[in-house]
Amino acid sequence: MTGPGTAPAPRHRGGRWIEHWDPEDETFWRETGAKVANRNLFFSVLSEHIGFSVWTLWSVLVLFMGPEYGLSPADKFLLTSVVTLVGAVVRVPYTFAVAVFGGRNWTVISASLLLVPTVAAFAVMEPGTSYSTFLLVGLLAGIGGGNFASSMTNINAFFPLRKKGWALGLNAGGGNIGVPVIQLVALAIIGAGGGPRVLLGIYIPLIVVAATLSALYMDNIASVRNDTGAARDAARDRHTWIMAFLYIGTFGSFIGYSFAFGQVLQSQFGRTPLQAAYLTFIGPLLGSLVRPVGGRLADRYGGARITLGTYVAMGAATAVLIVASMQKSLHLFVAAFVVLFVLSGLGNGSTFKMIPGIFQAKARALGLRGEEAASYGRRLSGASMGLIGAVGALGGVGINLAFRQSFLSHGSGTGAFVAFLAFYAACFAVTWAVYLRRSAPGRPATAPRPRRNRSSAMPRCDAERDGP
Repeated sequence: MTGPGTAPAPRHRGGRWIEHWDPEDETFWRETGAKVANRNLFFSVLSEHIGFSVWTLWSVLVLFMGPEYGLSPADKFLLTSVVTLVGAVVRVPYTFAVAVFGGRNWTVISASLLLVPTVAAFAVMEPGTSYSTFLLVGLLAGIGGGNFASSMTNINAFFPLRKKGWALGLNAGGGNIGVPVIQLVALAIIGAGGGPRVLLGIYIPLIVVAATLSALYMDNIASVRNDTGAARDAARDRHTWIMAFLYIGTFGSFIGYSFAFGQVLQSQFGRTPLQAAYLTFIGPLLGSLVRPVGGRLADRYGGARITLGTYVAMGAATAVLIVASMQKSLHLFVAAFVVLFVLSGLGNGSTFKMIPGIFQAKARALGLRGEEAASYGRRLSGASMGLIGAVGALGGVGINLAFRQSFLSHGSGTGAFVAFLAFYAACFAVTWAVYLRRSAPGRPATAPRPRRNRSSAMPRCDAERDGP
């Protein structure tokens, strides 16, 4: 029994299922919800971290692949493009797997599946292996990219709207850090004279540990049901695709540069694998660490404002990269690239914070209030995150293919950077026109309560700042 003002504890059934979950109830959140949500967040971050490491494994393995492997720079860029592509595509089914299996159950399954590409890479990683075999094993590694989508969807259900920016940023940032961590481990192994199988041998037991801890300490939320209608509604809503476009510019940049940075240093500036490894981890590390900061800034000032400013700065950093590339200035090139990583991390946090806020504001514009509005926002934002994450990750494919074509055509990455600059300008224009321009059509300060067309209502410009 609970007294006045006392929140009921989450009710569990077998298999670590929580029957009652209401994070928007401040009493429930303070007395019960925060502790449970933070515990699930911690182990979600651990599993997603390992998933990111496995996904970006080949950005490191190609550094070990010297002339004896018989691969050109174009071959390596194509290989990493394939890995990125699979990681983007599997994000869609991974998003909805949370509702089918439960967040905790799917985390255990998805973490365990990481053993497949890691063991396969351990078996084939040696000179003489055919390029087609490397491509096939690279395809398997792409499943590590799916862990992000399921993890973000799961954590989105645990936290109230007012905490989502920080929680989602921390969850994603902790996962993103898997990129620089595996690069640092590779640096240590290369420096010690070790080979790629040493790196793979380190990660195999870590995968087992992550899956085991997830099984022991995470929970499923019973109210998160498989809702094909939510997926359909999210796919029909133009804000899903607008945010997916913007996420290409932020996360697509982060993951694409993470795969390509070391190869560009080797191909354009003649760095050895060890010299490249000394530099490649810095940008992804800082970009991962600032992602929660981007979410926190979005909580305070509005995601659209932070995203807009981020695109301005990313354009400026890219312009510097073009100059550095043309002048063959390694120090300026590395400095600008690191800044670009940091900005992409900030933008990752701010864009993902915008998603639940947009659908929450849309619910209010449709005349929904209270728990009905909160439920509508959770339903659509959770369903849209997989689509947005998948399309955003495709930006990483585009970046690697752009570098491949630029090196084939011009022998440097300059042409690719010009294309990236144009894309950031387009992202700036879309962010301003849709979410910040006060005269934007369809964005009244108050919405009438006519028919509820749930795919066309436009939220207010600063709605992502507001709670339910």
